[in-house]
Amino acid sequence: MSSFPGEAGARQGRGTSGIVVRTLAERVFEIVREQIVTGRMVDNAPIRQDALATELGVSKIPLREALARLEHEGLLTSHANRGYFVQPMSADRVEEIYALRISIEPRAAAFAAERATEADHEMVVEAFQRLDGAAATNLAEVAVCNRDFHTALVRPGGRLLTTQLIERLSILAERYVIAHLQPAGRETRAHAEHRELLDAWIARDTDKLVSMLTEHLQRTLDDLRLQFGSGA
Repeated sequence: MSSFPGEAGARQGRGTSGIVVRTLAERVFEIVREQIVTGRMVDNAPIRQDALATELGVSKIPLREALARLEHEGLLTSHANRGYFVQPMSADRVEEIYALRISIEPRAAAFAAERATEADHEMVVEAFQRLDGAAATNLAEVAVCNRDFHTALVRPGGRLLTTQLIERLSILAERYVIAHLQPAGRETRAHAEHRELLDAWIARDTDKLVSMLTEHLQRTLDDLRLQFGSGA
């Protein structure tokens, strides 16, 4: 993990230490999150806060803020008097996440496509390009860009609750997206499917979009069922 030397020095010259704490918490969040989603922090592993704070070169204040946010995202779980643990991946979790996504996301994307402006089209194209560019770097970045692309397809619908729900489900899916993309050939297939989704969305071809997005999510679920040994 990276460390942040000079936390105390970073506070100098700031109007309040709160800004610094939030900034550090964000950086700690990003580093620990990447460790979890890429599997470098294993399932059910305890988070040893003293050691982690020392390793990162930060105090416990920003660390606790970051850990609380990671729990809210579903990556950690906390137990009274025992602290935080990495939330385990499971076949049941995959089924629940993707069943919800399949039931909500395709229609929400179609609803958004019908109402999207040219500015919305530009933002979705930019999200696709970021995802396309991330494919050659690391899977943690790909997972974040994948989430941003899928969320961008529904945001122009203007339904805040729907958008928040889909983004939340996409966040919970990120570790599974990484697991899904690891076998050879999956990334190429995902890229082609995302390109087709983008084209259908911009063309406002809602029937095709619903069908393709449903199939895209179902294929991912089917692959993950095999990886997790579930024949559901």
